[in-house]
Amino acid sequence: MSARGPGTRKGKGGAGKKKGTAGRAGAKGGRAAPHSEGGRPDPRRVRALLEALARAWPEAACALEFKTPLQLLVATILSAQCTDKRVNEVTRSLFRKYKTPSDYADAPPGVLEADIRSTGFFNSKARALRGACAAIRDRFGGKVPRKMEELLTLPGVARKTANVVLGTAYGIPAGIVVDTHVSRLARRLGLTRQKSPEKIEAELMELIPREEWIDFSHRMILLGREYCKARNPACGECPLKALCPSATQEDK
Repeated sequence: MSARGPGTRKGKGGAGKKKGTAGRAGAKGGRAAPHSEGGRPDPRRVRALLEALARAWPEAACALEFKTPLQLLVATILSAQCTDKRVNEVTRSLFRKYKTPSDYADAPPGVLEADIRSTGFFNSKARALRGACAAIRDRFGGKVPRKMEELLTLPGVARKTANVVLGTAYGIPAGIVVDTHVSRLARRLGLTRQKSPEKIEAELMELIPREEWIDFSHRMILLGREYCKARNPACGECPLKALCPSATQEDK
């Protein structure tokens, strides 16, 4: 997910001898990430990763097209199990038709579903949109909440969606967006050994300076899309290959 509007797991002890998972992440020559004595990623290496990401994508942004926080919330809900490209195609006409929370909340049965059908899982997404927009209208004065705890009360909104809205629409670094790209890359880069999004986010929030949380998420997503794909990652072309413990020695 990225808006145009306002791995490899290491063996015990970091030895890195256990073969990796997807693609070339655990290919011959892979080595463990340098860690500090406490077992956490070396802060100097984390800083180097952040600087490399910033050089590669200095103007990274969210790929979902939106003009208002409500539009971004809708687009993010629709993006589940769907490409950003398809979501943007759907929302161009959707946003002309639905302009307020009430427009979604009061949409007749079957109409909203038909309008978002091509994004997949349209019945569940329509329920989430109706429920979230009804709550925004009835409990939040028609405004998308600016607090994590309030956003999480909306149907269809979990931490990833809330972080997208807060960070991208409001510029509030309340957390780090952990989608499939960030989850995969955080492990391949040796930033975490966790698997659940909640635990990955918690560990990343301890490693990454708060002022970089928003840009870090956008840049990691772009890295995952352009180079570090789930299958056959382009390690040899990756701008982070010299810092990545999952890149093969041949690629470095």
